[in-house]
Amino acid sequence: MLLFACFGVKPSMNVDLSPLDANFMRALIFRETHRAVHSLARYSLGATLLAFFLIPGGRLAAQQNPIAVGSVSSSGVALASDPLESSDPQAAQQSTPPGAPNAPASPSPGAGDRAPQTRRILGIIPNFRAISTDEKLPAQSAKEKFVTATEDSFDYSSVFIPLALAGYSQLTNATPEFGTGGVAYGRYLWHAAVDQTSENYMVEFVMPVLTHEDTRYYTLGRGGFWKRTGYALSRAVVTRSDSGKEVFNASEVIGSGASAGLSSLYYPAGERSFGNTGEEWGLDIGIDAASFVAKEFWPDINHWLFHGAKPSAGTTQ
Repeated sequence: MLLFACFGVKPSMNVDLSPLDANFMRALIFRETHRAVHSLARYSLGATLLAFFLIPGGRLAAQQNPIAVGSVSSSGVALASDPLESSDPQAAQQSTPPGAPNAPASPSPGAGDRAPQTRRILGIIPNFRAISTDEKLPAQSAKEKFVTATEDSFDYSSVFIPLALAGYSQLTNATPEFGTGGVAYGRYLWHAAVDQTSENYMVEFVMPVLTHEDTRYYTLGRGGFWKRTGYALSRAVVTRSDSGKEVFNASEVIGSGASAGLSSLYYPAGERSFGNTGEEWGLDIGIDAASFVAKEFWPDINHWLFHGAKPSAGTTQ
């Protein structure tokens, strides 16, 4: 009967239900419907955030036309034939005044010819792990992986995502046990902050140390829009090992799952189910995949929206 009630199918046999059974099934149908709508809304929010970066990226890809070799800008500086390359590696760094909100980080030794990254996206999203795919860097030590996870968890910009998730969760009444009002928002906020911190340390420190995987995101930086998007999304399941080989991203997949499982320890008993854990697991991986797309196109968007450093050689985080 429960299966019939859940899927809205009327059984062929005539069965008399007691008022208690009928009320129980109504409550079950309401709960499962609420969870389905909430899950759909959460993934719709993620898709909206992803589209924020994909739409400008697509317009940028359409606007990027090759420039003839030897053409000269209004300032008299020769321009390179490839819009992603520059004959002057320091031109991009000098195009944005030092100290500006979207100023690129100082160049790393041996940086490849990719777009410059900033330490934060829009000043509110941590971007400490994005570097050029051409970077030749030594393997990360356990201490460096710990520092990266700590930066992503406790930098001032790390609070904005929990603030947004807490507001959204309260708006959709994601956890009815938290109640309503300011007290409820506080509960949503600290749960979201702990979720983020736990996921960061599992994905960027604990699992990478055990599996010897590199936690950095190596941007592709060139090629067509869909090629770069596909590459960025694939990094959720493919990463580099400490030895530089491409391997299955166990840190992301297993680390996110472990973090989702740990969350059941501090959520109300009614929320502790395999379904909720699986939903949180998939959402964590999806958010990280969307963040990789943001990191991939952020230098282009930064230049397009805020006239930041033009994608060129050298400066990467």
